[in-house]
Amino acid sequence: MDALNDILRSFRGEYNKTPVKIQVLDCFLVYAVFTGLVQVAHLLLVGSFPFNSFLAGFLSCVAFCVLTVCLRMQVDPSNADFKGMSPERAFADYVLCNGLLHLVIWNFMG
Repeated sequence: MDALNDILRSFRGEYNKTPVKIQVLDCFLVYAVFTGLVQVAHLLLVGSFPFNSFLAGFLSCVAFCVLTVCLRMQVDPSNADFKGMSPERAFADYVLCNGLLHLVIWNFMG
């Protein structure tokens, strides 16, 4: 049990060094995952009558998480792979891809 406490304490200490913008994106990711889990729980408890609506909502949450993780990677200052990209461009790409994603999801819902 002490090892687990040491791991959690170490994680918390390192995570506190993370910029606030990245922490906000992490909270957003937790919210999106929670929303997907609520949809799965609703499917299991109530049923899947409009199954295409469930698929659209759940896949929207999954794709939204993927796009948000990509944004997180691009705006993270410690990531050397995206040093040449400005955060404004990364956010513009994120907004454009989310708009396209939601148009596709809206079309899939029927």
